[in-house]
Amino acid sequence: MMELDPRTRLFLLFTFVVIVMVTQPLPVLAAEALLIAGVIAACGFMRAWVRILRTVVLMLVFLFAFYVWTLGLSEAVMGVLRLSASISAFFLFFQLTTVEDLGNALVQSRVPYPFVFVLMTAMQFAPVLSRQARDVFDAQRARGIRLEMDLASARNFPALLAPLLIQAFTLAEQLAEALEARGFGSPHRTFMREYRLRAVDWAAALCGVGALALAIVLLRQG
Repeated sequence: MMELDPRTRLFLLFTFVVIVMVTQPLPVLAAEALLIAGVIAACGFMRAWVRILRTVVLMLVFLFAFYVWTLGLSEAVMGVLRLSASISAFFLFFQLTTVEDLGNALVQSRVPYPFVFVLMTAMQFAPVLSRQARDVFDAQRARGIRLEMDLASARNFPALLAPLLIQAFTLAEQLAEALEARGFGSPHRTFMREYRLRAVDWAAALCGVGALALAIVLLRQG
């Protein structure tokens, strides 16, 4: 898995997510969730994976309760398994693939660089903005400003949004200056590493296609 090309990993990621979404028998879906958990454990990412699941546990509980109320217990379990397996697959992908490798591989595949740049920037700076928002939130609450998720706190939210917007604009200005200094938009780009699909990449992709075809056949027969 670690030796695969970033594009192959991306293809396998979306193939696995599609398979999880179309799988109907509960035992098969549970086996798929256990499979991705086993791969994460084999790669040594268990602690980080558990931390990620803790951050979405409330969402999973809400989803389970909603499905139980609307569709029944069996659909609730399947819905939680689908979401958990999909989150785990994306987690594994980003643990094994850096944003730079993914972006460079896509550019070498003739994907327009502006599109790749926007994608890479969003992936890189979303966690930065999240940390900044958390810091501003903690700082304003330390000053005695009430910032709870209720109507009484609505009038205080400019105290959160204004510093965050200022920091976001500052970050955007710094990013623009860095891009200009590095010749953004130049038609002549060079790469430190060449990305080429090898036999193992094609074999992995064919296995993914075969697994997806099998899942679709089982779905139609079921």
